[in-house]
Amino acid sequence: MARKDHIVMRVEGMTCDGCARHVTEALKSTKGVEEAQVGSWRSGQAVVIAESSVDEKDLMKAVKKAGYRAIVTERRGLDAERKVPPSDGAEYDLMIIGGGSAAFAGAIKAAELGAKVAIIESGTIGGTCVNVGCVPSKTLIRAAEDCYKRSYHDFEGPTICPQPEDWPRIVQMKDELVAELRREKYINVANVYPNISIIQGEARLTGERSLSMNGKSYTPGKILIATGSLPSAPPIAGLQESGFLDSTDALSLPELPESIMVVGGGAIGLEFAQLFARFGVRVMLFEGLRHLAPLEEPEIGEALKNYLEAEKVQVCTDIVIDRVERREGLYHLHGHVGKEEVSCSAAQLLMATGRRPNTDRLHLDVAGVKIGKRGEIIVNEQLQTLNPNIYAAGDVIGDPMFVYVTAYAGALAAENALNNSGRVYDLLALPRVTFTDPQIASVGLTEAQAREKGFDVKTSTIHAKDVPRAIAARDTRGLIKLVADGESGRLLGAHVLAVEAGDVIQEATLAIRFNLTYKDLIETFHPYLTWVEGIKLAAITFEKDVHQLSCCAA
Repeated sequence: MARKDHIVMRVEGMTCDGCARHVTEALKSTKGVEEAQVGSWRSGQAVVIAESSVDEKDLMKAVKKAGYRAIVTERRGLDAERKVPPSDGAEYDLMIIGGGSAAFAGAIKAAELGAKVAIIESGTIGGTCVNVGCVPSKTLIRAAEDCYKRSYHDFEGPTICPQPEDWPRIVQMKDELVAELRREKYINVANVYPNISIIQGEARLTGERSLSMNGKSYTPGKILIATGSLPSAPPIAGLQESGFLDSTDALSLPELPESIMVVGGGAIGLEFAQLFARFGVRVMLFEGLRHLAPLEEPEIGEALKNYLEAEKVQVCTDIVIDRVERREGLYHLHGHVGKEEVSCSAAQLLMATGRRPNTDRLHLDVAGVKIGKRGEIIVNEQLQTLNPNIYAAGDVIGDPMFVYVTAYAGALAAENALNNSGRVYDLLALPRVTFTDPQIASVGLTEAQAREKGFDVKTSTIHAKDVPRAIAARDTRGLIKLVADGESGRLLGAHVLAVEAGDVIQEATLAIRFNLTYKDLIETFHPYLTWVEGIKLAAITFEKDVHQLSCCAA
């Protein structure tokens, strides 16, 4: 059998989908090419699987003949020496149940190790993030964001605010982007690894190292469960009978309601509440705890509440919801705050109360795999279940449910399963971002958590009105709070509410990961008129009053 290479090419001159098809056809027509994929013309990249004897010049000539220019940027052999032990004649070294980010990261890692791997997916390839999570929600959020920024800053020029009647068109654009990314980042990626197979079907475990699917039984070397999570709703009287929207439903509403009640003041609820409000929907937001964004510092939740109320979102915190009913075409919510009764009505009800691991249909007990109270699969620090032949990764093992964590976990679990590498699942200094406007981003310990752990806590807080970038941009919403160990000065936590918080938080993430002190931050250059300069100003605030400094003397 001829040896094969994985070849990446940069293609110049493509301006449409037709161009991408022409390049793909030109490459496939080259002798010795087994597979060629151009994700999209925007990517400017082609991936080729070809026999090792294929000359790169022939590939570039083929693209040139089609009317474009290409150069090879990467070439590596696919038939590298096998780096995993044999699986006793099994058809697959690793079978992965699930087809999202954890599954694909695990499959790619397994393929790179020379293993033969299968991805089993019963639904749509790509998992939560690309299909019904990060990508579609942030696309819709962005559609509403530009309008608000124009009106907030009173810029000149025509207003291009989305209107309720624009919603179906924007949803269609979102769906087109999702389909493109699903094809480019999942399906096409799998196609360039000859030792990865995608099998459509629903798998269930049948023994310690066996599963069945589509009427066929398999006994792979190892099994990795990466089935993700599903929207979850609490047991409220009348809720199931009344019906409600979950986060998946909300992304594809055929039309916008006149009003909506959003239950849940965490990341999902906050993002949807602001999104709908900016499309002109009357929004009521309910949170059972004292502050919005209850995982964050109270100062952030309180400030965000004020910003949302300024956008006409009605916010109710510390509420206990007693029952829900639907009558006369409306949803009616009944609850109480302390001794005060609360009743509200709206055309729609969105339950944004979190997600639960998707484990119900796997028959885990048959394989000796244990689950926790929320249905999460119990794993050790190597992501191995109580059954040594089965590993789990991603949302299915519970919080934190972030796509970048699931991808990391999938690759780690696959390597441990195949090579018994013993790599530890390490979530030290894990940042998180909520894509409200302004954004919330945090890493490390809150003040309360640091005190609970026995630290001599020292904090500093700076408001956006003291950050030059915010002043220059005429948007002084937000704050930065740092938490440090009073004895050593080591940074323990950073909490940011700012328009660019998701970018700002990475400096603090590195500082916490590598045990830096707030003085290390002070002594590091920060470019003027950037939001990240606010981190330095917050660090200075531990020792000085920044109001007594000149604009760029920090």
